[in-house]
Amino acid sequence: MVSWTRMPHKLQFRVVHASGEDDVHKAGDLNYHGPLAQGWQSSRFCLYPQDIVVQLEEISRIRKIQILSHQYLIPTKIEFFVGDVPDGTPLLLENARYTRLGYVSLSDNEKTGFKARELKSVHVDAVGRYLRLNIHKNHINKHNLYNQVGIVAINVIGDEVRKPGDINDPDLFIDVNDNRAVDRDPILDGLFNKPDYISPLDDLAFDMYQDPEIAQIIRKLERKKQEAVLQERYDYAKRLKLAIAELQKVGEKLGKMEVEKRQAVENEDYDKAKVKKLQMDEYRLQIYKDLNINDLLETTGTRHSMKIDFGPESYRQPTPPRLIEKEYSPPPPVLHSPTPRVAYDERPLPAAKNKPPAPQPEPSQPSASPKTHSERNLPVQRPIVAEEELEPDINQGEPEPMTEVDLREASSAIDVFGLPLVSKAYSKTWSYREDALLAVYKQMQELSSSSNKEDAKTMMRAAIFLVKKGVDDNVYAVFKAALSLLKMLLTEFVPKHKIPKQDTSSAVERSLQNLLHKTGDTAARNRDDAKLFVMDMARFPEVKPTQTVPHECVKPFKLNMAPRQAQSRAEIVEMLYKDFRLKDGLTLDNIMGFCTVALQHTAGEVREVSERIIKQLYRDVGAPVKSYLPVDDEKTRKNTLWRMLFEYFDKVDGKPSKADIKKHKAEEEAKKQAEIEALQKQLNELKQLTAAKEGGKDGPKPQKKKPEAKKNVLPPKTKKDDDEASTFNTDSLHNQSIPGICIFCGERNEAFTEEGLDIHYWKSCPMLKRCANCKQVVEIATYTEHVLTECEAKSNFGKCPRCSEAIPHAELDQHIADKTCNPAKPNMNHCPLCHENLLQGEEGWKEHLMGHDGCKQNPRRLLAVNKQPGKGGQPSRIAKPIKAGGKTPR
Repeated sequence: MVSWTRMPHKLQFRVVHASGEDDVHKAGDLNYHGPLAQGWQSSRFCLYPQDIVVQLEEISRIRKIQILSHQYLIPTKIEFFVGDVPDGTPLLLENARYTRLGYVSLSDNEKTGFKARELKSVHVDAVGRYLRLNIHKNHINKHNLYNQVGIVAINVIGDEVRKPGDINDPDLFIDVNDNRAVDRDPILDGLFNKPDYISPLDDLAFDMYQDPEIAQIIRKLERKKQEAVLQERYDYAKRLKLAIAELQKVGEKLGKMEVEKRQAVENEDYDKAKVKKLQMDEYRLQIYKDLNINDLLETTGTRHSMKIDFGPESYRQPTPPRLIEKEYSPPPPVLHSPTPRVAYDERPLPAAKNKPPAPQPEPSQPSASPKTHSERNLPVQRPIVAEEELEPDINQGEPEPMTEVDLREASSAIDVFGLPLVSKAYSKTWSYREDALLAVYKQMQELSSSSNKEDAKTMMRAAIFLVKKGVDDNVYAVFKAALSLLKMLLTEFVPKHKIPKQDTSSAVERSLQNLLHKTGDTAARNRDDAKLFVMDMARFPEVKPTQTVPHECVKPFKLNMAPRQAQSRAEIVEMLYKDFRLKDGLTLDNIMGFCTVALQHTAGEVREVSERIIKQLYRDVGAPVKSYLPVDDEKTRKNTLWRMLFEYFDKVDGKPSKADIKKHKAEEEAKKQAEIEALQKQLNELKQLTAAKEGGKDGPKPQKKKPEAKKNVLPPKTKKDDDEASTFNTDSLHNQSIPGICIFCGERNEAFTEEGLDIHYWKSCPMLKRCANCKQVVEIATYTEHVLTECEAKSNFGKCPRCSEAIPHAELDQHIADKTCNPAKPNMNHCPLCHENLLQGEEGWKEHLMGHDGCKQNPRRLLAVNKQPGKGGQPSRIAKPIKAGGKTPR
């Protein structure tokens, strides 16, 4: 039983057999990759087929094979075999047994003028130790004088076969601190357990562009970054990510400088070679210093004590003497996006070509533009998929004739620019298409400002037609050329020739549809470039006044739109709103119309962007946003999307969320229950004290007609009143109570037991209130006297000589000076709540505090007014109150 490593990666190998080789270009050169790699060439006038066998370091599961062919020493096809030795047999080449996988055919390269090299990527699924390439006869061309074939580089990607219990088993994660094998967190498997993902750092294109030393550092940093993610050191991982991106640029530049240095050596210009070497050393050291490579690799701290290892010295491959092209400027690297079958990498590889024997012409410099892969159906025993990639070609000759359909479609452009140029725009060779756009760019730029305006408008319409075609092109170089032409037309041509606003708007609208479609491209850089250009176009001085870009972008899309394109559209609207807010063509109506449709898209990424836009709108605009959304009710909030949005709105408005309200209610209930329990506890204690004082006598307690006056009805809920006199008076109060009747308001209720009456006094009796200072319950009629003489905060109050009310000392002087209070009148009661004078006596207080037209400041009055006999199933009625004479029972 075996297990596989989880992610395919670059496999190390060495060439162990070749049926023949050129004296200069040995088969061993295939062991090394880099900008100076020359590869293998067969011997002159060799017999076909030629065989090359490579041996992997360990038995492996091969997932992808990459072959970089020569630019004119091209085989017609290559067959692939995977082999291994039987169990118990010595690991010798002659003991290997092979299984045929299939073959791929290679282009004759005639269309590129033999100036490009073909990168063939073959996806397989086979296990073995040996890989054999059976290379068939060459394509015949005028440059291949000796009927040779050549391979510049071979790359094998896969994963080693591990035995159970192996310390390298992928189900174990090695702790970098002490090399202990520990169980790997299964939650993290999603980060690095990707069976079909192949890192761009393992692709052949990476090594063929990068300086070998820089390439090794990048790989080390990539491993460090993965380790940092597993350890949740995200700031460190971010620094590593930025450093890797910067080092990729540095590695390409150093690769170019290495080629230039080697060219100087070939030309015996040693002074130039020396200068170039010094420049490379200084540049390399400066970059290491600027990026602080030692710190990034953690070689200077205590966390990981180790010495920098830039890779084995053998990796710096020896390059046999050979003429390298004089100029070489590789384009920036592009990372692959994993796909189930084939990853489309649109970047070409540099053709490091040798000096061909006379009369072969010396190859010229390839351009940095890409060529897309094509997927072929191969006649093979096991399914394999081939990707091909051609170097940029140098156009020679004429493009193929246009079809009748194309001629009709492009008739207006042909009338303006001529058939030869438009034929290039329709050519199957991408470099012709790029040349056509560059030629149009030049013509439009050179058109005199004094030219006829109608002619300028006609030329612009024809150019926009070609721009639309170029934007839709699959080749990145053609797409970029189309963007450059469109930018020149809108920023230079329109103001130069005073093109009317209507024509400008038409040109923008026509090209914008293609750009928006391009934002859904599978290649990330195509999507990003298209989005950025749409944003730039919206800001162009000649385009912004037309408001065409915002109007077109906020049009609701169909719900079946592809997720990538829908997400890009939403991101464009988000960027437009960030730049323009609600102006220059953007309104609350058209943005919300777009967002409400985007919220219904099946892709979560699209909905997330739309939510961000709506949230930002609500922060800026507020309540009007809600009018475009469903009604905010319980039914709507059952939907997670709407609930999250409405809860966000509540948060912006400062309202408590539903969870906060629920929590507050729970706290209030707990507080109320605690009050009741505290009150019951106090009552039980009072009963025990009373029973102890009476010596445990049984029978009914004597009723007292006129108990002593006491202003406090209940003790404060936060302070136990254990004063003996108070206890006696409270007990006396209960002795005077009539079961079922409140002696203050006169309400009759069967629930008015001793405990029930206490709760009634505390919560609802309209003749009583809680003191705002000490929290005791007192009669409203004696509230002022309580505050001035009994309250624990009495020292803070003084009596107003006019209204006789208790006023805080801090306000008393100003209160007296203002003379705005209602003076108390003799022989009348003065209400401390509404400050009105009322009839003297108990009846006057009752009518004022309980009557229909009584005190508006008494919150308990309405409770008394609304009570009806028998309501709620209880025989409740208001009886004539017993005159308490200022006595306050508890």
